[in-house]
Amino acid sequence: MSALATALAEVAPTAERLSRLSERAFQNPYTTVDWPSTVEPEADWFTSPEYVSLYGTDVWPGLDEKARKRLAFHEAAGFYSLNIHGEKSLMQGLAARLYRSDLAAFTGYLHHFLDEENKHSVYFGGFCTRYARVHRTRQLPFATERPRDVDDFLFFAKTMIFEEIVDHCNRIQARDRRLHPLARFINDSHHRDEARHLAFGRQLTAALWAAAAPGWEPAVIDEIRADLHRFLAASWRDYYHPDVYADAGFAEPWELADLAWCTPAQREHRRRVSAKCLRVLTAAGVLTEEPSDAF
Repeated sequence: MSALATALAEVAPTAERLSRLSERAFQNPYTTVDWPSTVEPEADWFTSPEYVSLYGTDVWPGLDEKARKRLAFHEAAGFYSLNIHGEKSLMQGLAARLYRSDLAAFTGYLHHFLDEENKHSVYFGGFCTRYARVHRTRQLPFATERPRDVDDFLFFAKTMIFEEIVDHCNRIQARDRRLHPLARFINDSHHRDEARHLAFGRQLTAALWAAAAPGWEPAVIDEIRADLHRFLAASWRDYYHPDVYADAGFAEPWELADLAWCTPAQREHRRRVSAKCLRVLTAAGVLTEEPSDAF
């Protein structure tokens, strides 16, 4: 039995419960949303001001209300875009594991997981293509040949990190009554599904580590930890997107991205939003120190 199959056997009751919840929460993404024909980026908030990447920088106080809302609108498109790119990789990984012989017992929940990620992308893409654009990702994929158990662990651990960060932002913004109803709906819909995915991901990541790590050489464990550190930092980099700043009308967008990344208030924001997933990884013994490059 593979390490992943051993871990999934421990997670089986959770996966079965989550499958039942997913069936009850089933949505049709093509009929659920009544998309407005237009939106007003300078009149409404589409991102909570405290979650705009220039909040806390020296630039923010110099922006008037319209400029802040315009930036918040394009940051919403940037946030939805990074979700699209993250979910493309996630769906590829889930699809690759569907009907794998050692995972046959969990095919049901992997189908729900894959289906819900696809629906999220329908909402995110629907917003971006109607009112803004899908921004490119700054992350470069690198194909690395690894043993299957290492590849399985890294796939689900990175999935959890990615989903913990975006879910924090979804949860806060779903409750923010300053936001346009469409922005609140997209964040709320994503959060409701992600709550199930994270319950699965946290338990599975810890179980996978416990099942497989004792058999790995120290050098393999060091590389896994370094890979997760790099992934967390790279995930955060996409929140400071030069194309978003350019669309919002800023000159020198690359310099602005570096300024925002280095601002102490933004470093603290990243540390605060990442805290929950780092606690999970530390408690499981996966990480032993803070990924300093991300903060």
